Order: sequence, then C-alpha cells, then structure tokens
Amino acid sequence: MGSRRRFLASLSAGVALPAAAQFRIEISGVGATQLPIAVASFRGEDQARVSIAAIVRADLERSGVFRPSDSPVALDETSIVVASDWRARGEDAVVAGSVTRLADGRWDVRFRLWDVVKGVDVLGQSQTVPAGDLRLAAHRIADAVYQKLTGERGVFATRIAFVVKTGSRFALHVTDADGEGGQIALASPQPIISPAWSPDGKDLAYVSFEARKAVVWVQNLASGRRRVLADYRGSNSAPAFSPDGQQIAVTLTRSGISQIYLIPRAGGTPQRLTNSGAIDTEAVFSPDGQAIYFVSDRGGSPQIYRMPATGGRAERVTFDGDYNISPAISADGKLLAYIARANGAFKLTTLDLSSGGAVQTLTDTTDDESPSFAPNGRLLVYSTRVQGQGVLMTTTLDGKIKTRLLSTGGEVREPAWGPFGR
Repeated sequence: MGSRRRFLASLSAGVALPAAAQFRIEISGVGATQLPIAVASFRGEDQARVSIAAIVRADLERSGVFRPSDSPVALDETSIVVASDWRARGEDAVVAGSVTRLADGRWDVRFRLWDVVKGVDVLGQSQTVPAGDLRLAAHRIADAVYQKLTGERGVFATRIAFVVKTGSRFALHVTDADGEGGQIALASPQPIISPAWSPDGKDLAYVSFEARKAVVWVQNLASGRRRVLADYRGSNSAPAFSPDGQQIAVTLTRSGISQIYLIPRAGGTPQRLTNSGAIDTEAVFSPDGQAIYFVSDRGGSPQIYRMPATGGRAERVTFDGDYNISPAISADGKLLAYIARANGAFKLTTLDLSSGGAVQTLTDTTDDESPSFAPNGRLLVYSTRVQGQGVLMTTTLDGKIKTRLLSTGGEVREPAWGPFGR
C-alpha cells in the first residue's frame, strides 16, 4: 500500500514507548568514485557497549561517497599518523578516536580526521553525551567527517519516521536515520499512514484511522501531546507542512471529491486550493514555498502537477507513463522523486526539474512506495517489498548504492526523512 494507500484513500491513540524493532544494515552496489577512508575502532568503545567506529563506517558507506575500512593498527585521536604509510595502504583519510566514561556517568567522545593525501590532520572534535546518546554522537562524527571532506552537510544525525505493521497492530516509529534507536510515537490497532515532519523537527503530522475514518493529527514528539488537525466529513489525508511551518496542506473530501486545502498549523478554517472535478491529492511544497506539487487524475490518469502555493492554474509535470504518484522534491528544488508504474511494476523514479527533464528509474524492485529525500538532497528513503516483506531502503541519486534496513519483524512502510537540527 503506502503511496498507493494515500492515493486510494483519496478515493474513498497512542503514547511514547521504547522502540521494539531493531535493524541491521545491508549495503549493495558500487559507486563510480568513492573516497577510501580508514575508521579505526575507538579506544574504550568496548566499555561503552556501542561500536562508534562501526556506526561511522556504515554511515559513510551508505552515503555512496566513501569506501570505509577498519584500521589494521590501534589508533586514537592522540596517535601520530604517518601519511605515507596510509597512502601505501590505499587510504585517502583516517579517522580515529576514543570514548571515556566520566564520573557523572556521561561519556566523553573524541575523534580526529587526517587527510593523508595532504599529510595533515584537518579536524578534531569532542562531545560529552549521556549513555543514551552514544549512537547520536557516532552519527555526528560521521556528519562532521562527511562535511569536511565533501563540503556538504551530512544527514546521519537526522531522523526518519515510518510505520510498522505487526499482525493487526500499527506503530509509528521515529528513529535515527539508519533505522536504529528512537521511540514509538503512536501505537494503534487501526492503520496509520502518511507521516510528515514539521520543518523544525518538533512535530509529526499523520493520518490515523482510530476513529474508523481517516483523520489528520499533529503530534509533538518531545511531549507526546497530539491534537486533531482535520476531522471533516469524509476523508482527511495526505498532510504536508509548508517550508515555514505555518501551514499544512491536506486532502479533504468534504465537498464530495478529494481536493487540496491549506490549514494553519495551529488549526483553523481550511482554505481550498484546488477546485476541479478530478481527484487532487498528495500535495507537497517546493522548498521555497512558492509552489505545490500534487497528484491529479484530471488528465485521465494519475499524474503530477504543479500550481502556485496560493492556488491557481496547474501545469502538468510528469508525462512519461500513465501512472505517476507520490511526489517528493529535493532541498534545492531541482529533482522530483515519485513512484511510476510501468508494465505493472511500481518503481522509484526521478525527474530533473532543472534542465532537460531527464527521467531516471532508480530501482529494480517492483513494489516501491513513499519516496522521501534526505534534507541534504543526496539520498532517498523509500519502502518496497523484498521476498514478500515490506522493508525500508535508501539509495543514492544515481541508484548505484542502496541500503536495506532489515527489521526483525513486521511490515515496514511509509518512511519520511526528517529535517536537520538534531
């Protein structure tokens, strides 16, 4: 279901709990160019019972930019690194560090990054965190390394939201970007779909069927408090925050057919944006907030359209194929990701909005759903089915390196990648 759940829904209570699902990372594919980097095991990580180095390696590999390896020798941030030795091993950079328990129970985490091509150390940092944030500390290290060596901001310390269906129950999870850690924001015997992040990362909007119909809720993640945003006659679905966080686009059938409305984040009277005789749904904002991309069958089949964020004339964006749904826009506004149906298969696809309109299919699976960009625009998360099981995947924009987040149980679906700021 997923993307098609949301589109088909247009046709027609929880508390914070410890996260139960555990994931492991399975990475496949080879990128065209990858920077070789050695990440040594952190001194003291055995006592911390968190493998800082393994998390950093997995993060960097998942980006598609790096080819990480372990170090054959013990190192920490105070070590003397002989650049020529590491160049002879085929490495371009080296990361090493330590983790030390302090008297108050917190942990001091330190690392250093050496550019062995230039023969200099280029970065050193330390952070003090509670034991529960050691994984976050590792993600922050990966982000710092990524940014120093690429010039772009890393996304490893961000979060994702997704839904897990186990038996007849549903749970909305919020975890690290690698699918580990986190919390259950909502557990329900009824379906949960369409999680959407606020730009500040504090709230999630989602659709819950606990009232035996589709109702849009907004929930604060820190407190767990939630409130109904849209519970009008008919179906209420497909929430999406505006870039300034002040408005939420939703799909309502209060007029008898799915149309797109804007509702203030704090609640209020819906403002109708589309006024067609077709199904209009799955709205998302452009990064500058000036436009809304949405799905409509006004041309006879589901396609993606664009209109001003204040409403008005819509122009068609997708033309390849007769079924294109679930738009997502990269942070720079240059790339549209969506789900395209071709020969009965549903595949993650991108369209270059900036030049030429090039269309690229990124996957060889046949049941892809719910694409969502990382906040730096360099990765996509989506759900698909592998051997009959719903799983989450990330992919680089060229489709060459994919990461499968394998859950120990349940159908995993409906991913949404959160913003920077953690």
